[in-house]
Amino acid sequence: MAGVIRRLDEAVVNRIAAGEVIQRPANAIKEMIENCLDAKSTNIQVTVKEGGLKMIQIQDNGTGIRKEDMEIVCERFTTSKLQTFEDLSSIATYGFRGEALASISHVAHVTITTKTADAKCAYRASYSDGRPKAPPKPCAGNQGTQITVEDLFYNITTRRKALKNPSEEYSKIVEVVSRYAIHNSGKSFTVKKQGELVADVKTLPNATILDNIRVVFGVNVSRELIEVGCEDQKLAFKLYGYVSNANYSVKKCILILFINHRLVESTALKKAIETVYAAYLPKNTHPFLYLSLEIAPHNIDVNVHPTKHEVHFLHEDCIIESIQKHVESKLLGSNSSRTYFTQTLLPGLPASTSDLKASGPSPSHEAGERVYAHQMVRTDSKAQKLDAFLQPIAKAPPASSSSSSSSSSSAPSAARPSGGATGACGSAELGDEEMLDALAEVEPKEAEKMETSAVGAEAEAGGEAEGEGEGEAAPRKRPRVNKEEELTAGATPKRRVIKLTSVRELREEVTEKNHKGLQEMLQNLAFVGCVNPRWSLVQHHTKLYLLNTSKLSEELFYQILIYDFGNFGVLRLSSPAPLYELAMLALDSEESGWSEDDGPKEGLAEFIVDFLRKKTEMLEDYFSVEIDGEGNLTGLPLLLDRYVPAMEGLPMFILRLATELEETGVAAGTEAGTGSGAGEGAEAGAAPSWRWQVEHLLFKGFRTLFSPPTHFSDDGTVLQIANLPDLYKVFERC
Repeated sequence: MAGVIRRLDEAVVNRIAAGEVIQRPANAIKEMIENCLDAKSTNIQVTVKEGGLKMIQIQDNGTGIRKEDMEIVCERFTTSKLQTFEDLSSIATYGFRGEALASISHVAHVTITTKTADAKCAYRASYSDGRPKAPPKPCAGNQGTQITVEDLFYNITTRRKALKNPSEEYSKIVEVVSRYAIHNSGKSFTVKKQGELVADVKTLPNATILDNIRVVFGVNVSRELIEVGCEDQKLAFKLYGYVSNANYSVKKCILILFINHRLVESTALKKAIETVYAAYLPKNTHPFLYLSLEIAPHNIDVNVHPTKHEVHFLHEDCIIESIQKHVESKLLGSNSSRTYFTQTLLPGLPASTSDLKASGPSPSHEAGERVYAHQMVRTDSKAQKLDAFLQPIAKAPPASSSSSSSSSSSAPSAARPSGGATGACGSAELGDEEMLDALAEVEPKEAEKMETSAVGAEAEAGGEAEGEGEGEAAPRKRPRVNKEEELTAGATPKRRVIKLTSVRELREEVTEKNHKGLQEMLQNLAFVGCVNPRWSLVQHHTKLYLLNTSKLSEELFYQILIYDFGNFGVLRLSSPAPLYELAMLALDSEESGWSEDDGPKEGLAEFIVDFLRKKTEMLEDYFSVEIDGEGNLTGLPLLLDRYVPAMEGLPMFILRLATELEETGVAAGTEAGTGSGAGEGAEAGAAPSWRWQVEHLLFKGFRTLFSPPTHFSDDGTVLQIANLPDLYKVFERC
C-alpha cells in the first residue's frame, strides 16, 4: 500500500530547518556576529556558559532594531537586506535569508534587548518558535542590541546529547570569534566564559590585522608572516593577506579564508597553496594562511549551503592558479636566507656558585666527578679567537707603524695618516702573540707621551680638595690596583678628593643601578672577536653573547667621568684647534639640528667661542679641557689609559659642550663627545686599530672599572645567541 503524503506541521518544518542552520553553538554565534557586523557595530562582546549550551549572550553597539520590527524579527525570511531575488547577484551583506534568529528561536529561548539612536529607551522581548511571548517592554539600555540565547537544543534531545563536551564547544566558539576578529581590524571583539574576569580573546578597536594575529596566535606566528596581495582585472578579483614564510610550520594547516568578507572554506585553494609549501617546509608540516579574497558580487553564488560556509564563484580554477603563483613568488624571495631571532639576556643572569661549577671543568672539581662533553668549554681567554680564521695581512714596516701611531694620537681632526691604518689593520688580523709583538714598539711611546701630558696637567692644575670637612671620597665599586697611590682610569695619580654633593649622588646612582649578574659576566668573560665596530662576541661559561660595544663604552666613559671627576690627565693636541672653526663644522652637519630660525651660523659660532672662553677655568679644573686665550682647543681629558678617541666627533663635542653646559650637563656633554661610538670612529684610520682598542682597552675597562646598569639586561645591549647544551640537543637530532 502506498504511503500517504501529508503536509508537515509548520513547527516541525521550522525545527528541521533550524537543525540545518544551527548545527552547534559556534554556528549560532557566527550568525549573530554577522548580524552585528551588518548593523555597523564596532564593539562586539560574547559571553558563554557551559560551551554555549546553557547560555550565549552577544552584545553590540550597532544601529539596533526598531520597536516596530521586533514583532517579526524572529520569523523566517524576514530581513532588511534583500527585497528581490535579483538582489542576490549584488549582495554585500553577511545575511540575506532572514533565517538566523528564526532558527535559533526554534531550538532555544531567545531574549532581545535593543535600542536605536533616535529611541528614548530600549525595548526587550522574549521569543519562542519565532514569535514573541509578549509585546516588547521598555527598559534601560545602551545603543545597540543584546541577544541572549538560553538552553540551546532543549527540544532536540539527540543533538543535545551529541554535544555533551562544553570545553570542545567553547574552543569552537573561540575559534570562530578569533577569525572574525582578525579579519575585522578596527573593531573590538571580546569572548569569555560567564563569571570569568579575564577574556580568552580580546582585540582592540585600533589594532591592525597583524596585531590581531599576534593576539590570537602569538608572536611566534606574527613575526614570520609575509604580506601578500594581488589583483586581476580580467578575472575580477583582489587578494590580500598574510602567509607564513619558510621559517615557520605547524602540524596542521591553518587557513583563515574570507571571500567577500564572509568566513568560508575552500578545499581546492587549500590544497593548491599547500602544494607550493611542500617544497619549502619539512615533511608533514604545514603553513599558516590568512587570505581575504574579494570577487565581483555578480561572479559569486553565496546561496549554496545552509550555514553559508561554502560559496561557488566563476573562474575558480584560474583564480586559484593565480593565487598559487603569487604565493610562490613571495616564498621564493623569503627563502633566500633564514632568520634567527636572538633572546635578550634576562635580568636573572646565573651567577651562583652552583651554576659556575656545572658550566665547565675547573681545578675545584672532585677527582671522581665526571664532566660531560656538553659542559666542556674553553676557559682560557688567551686561546684562539676569530682573528685566526681571517686571511692574514702582511705586517707593515715597524718604522711606518711607529711614526704613524705617534702622530695620530695627537691629531686634532678627523684626518689621519693613512700609514697608521694599514699597520693597525695588519696587526689586528694576526694572532694574539704576533699582534702584541707588532705593537710592542708602538705602545711604550704612546704611553710615555700620554703620561707626560698627564703629569704636565697635574703640575699645572694644583691639587686642593673640593669642599671642607672630614671623610674620605666615595669608594669605587672595585678599587683599582694601587701601587704607591690611587690612580685614575687614565693611569694618572689622583690629585685631590672630590666631596661635591652632586657628584656623590651620581656615584650612588651608578652603584644602585648596578646589575651583579652582568658585572660578574663582564669580569670573567672570554673575548671571542669583533663582529663590527658596534658589536662584539664574548663567551661566558657555556654561553655565547653578542655585546653592543657602543652602548657599553658610552656608559663606561660616563662612569669614568663621575668617579675620576676633577682628576683627569690631559690628552694634548699636536696643534691647537680653533673653537670657531669646530663650531662651524658642527653647525654645518645635519646632526646639529640647526635651522634658519636659530639665526646665522657665524653668530652662533661666535657665541659658542665666547661662552666657552668664559668657562675656561672651570672646564680645565674639573674636566681637563684646555682652551687658550685665543679661543683654541689645546687639550682633552684623558679618560682611559692609552685610549685615543675618534677626533671626527670633536666638532659636535664642542657644540654640545656649549649648549648642554648646565650643572651635571657638563658631564653629559663630555661623555657625548669623548665616549660614545668609542669602537666606531677609530675605524677611519686610528692607530692602534679599532679592533685592538676594543679588545685590549675597552674590554679591560669593562672588566675592572664598569658597573653595568640593570636596563642593559633587557634592552638588547647584551644578547645571548648560543648555549652549548642546547646546541648538543640540536646536533643529536641531526
